[in-house]
Amino acid sequence: MSKQWKYLVVKAETSMWGTFKPESLQEQLDKHGRQGWELVNVVHALPTTSSPTLVFKKEQ
Repeated sequence: MSKQWKYLVVKAETSMWGTFKPESLQEQLDKHGRQGWELVNVVHALPTTSSPTLVFKKEQ
């Protein structure tokens, strides 16, 4: 039987200018990691103006 995965998509919090503090990103990664989520991708629609979207997965 193959593994079944659940996915979680989270938009990283940014300032109104589209920047983010590494500490804030680290907090989000740590929070979801403690809940068993594994980061599998980071998506940037427009790298200079949009918030990165974090994609996590964990086994069901």
